[in-house]
Amino acid sequence: MSKRALVVGIDDYSFAPLMGCVNDAASIASKLEANGDGSPNFGVKLLTSNMRNITRKVLKDEITELFSEEAMMVLFYFAGHGNIDPATNTGYIVSQDGDETAPGYILSDLLELANKAHPRIKSTVIILDSCHSGALGEVTGIGADGKFSAIGNGVTILTATHRNGAAEEKDEHGIFSELLLDGLNGGASDVCGRITPAALYTHVDQTLGDWAKRPMYKANVQTFVVLRQVQPKVPLEILRRLPQYFPDSTSMYALDPSCEPDRGQETTNLAGIPFNPDNERVYRELQICNRHGLVSPVSYPNMWDAAVHSTGCTLTATGAHYRRLAEMKRI
Repeated sequence: MSKRALVVGIDDYSFAPLMGCVNDAASIASKLEANGDGSPNFGVKLLTSNMRNITRKVLKDEITELFSEEAMMVLFYFAGHGNIDPATNTGYIVSQDGDETAPGYILSDLLELANKAHPRIKSTVIILDSCHSGALGEVTGIGADGKFSAIGNGVTILTATHRNGAAEEKDEHGIFSELLLDGLNGGASDVCGRITPAALYTHVDQTLGDWAKRPMYKANVQTFVVLRQVQPKVPLEILRRLPQYFPDSTSMYALDPSCEPDRGQETTNLAGIPFNPDNERVYRELQICNRHGLVSPVSYPNMWDAAVHSTGCTLTATGAHYRRLAEMKRI
């Protein structure tokens, strides 16, 4: 089944023009099209205001088409103005022909499309870099025009700010989208190189300062959603060998000087212990695991000391998790 993404960026408003939305949309589209190794990822349709007049009708037609066919995943990204009508509690993403009576596309209509698409579309991810975007999928009460705004199965929402917040630009990029791009480039990947919406939210939220606008994350999912795959931090073949090195999650893997050819100040003391290339191979793999928080040396602060002083290493909680995944053949 396919993966489709509709990516929209609007700078060219007749009122309050913006400067970073077209740049952000183009960059997001480029990042989503391929994984880190160049393999195809999403089939992306890019709409930007420097190439086309993005009216209410265009937004409605393109969003409707996005949800029209079966898919493993669809993603909608919007960068531009957002608005809330206080009289009706209706949130909008604003089109280029938006005005006070009809600002653009109604957020509750977007959520309704996403909700109804399941299970024909297994997962839907909506990312909004616009003011008041956190109004999408509010679950505290009633949505636009009295509609209940529950988030349906398989739907994930990531927004730049809460319903009363203003999205911000800096140096011709949205602050939120620039952090998204950093996360998609690998900053938000797990040990296996997988980038999920939840990890993107964590990456953005942790990077922003205490006084910055806070992003919002809302989801109703039962499956693991991967937006992009990049180079694993630890090669997968090493992760798959963790149950071999550690028969259970509390095991210690014994190290000794035969693992380490560079014995430094201990060279003379260890002259009687021959170097073993096979032991070194395993030791180097465990060093990689140590660098990424999966393995911890015993009794010493680093792996070199654990080897030359013949202690060993054990799994951290994170390492035990990946060992379990490997044992279950899920890596």
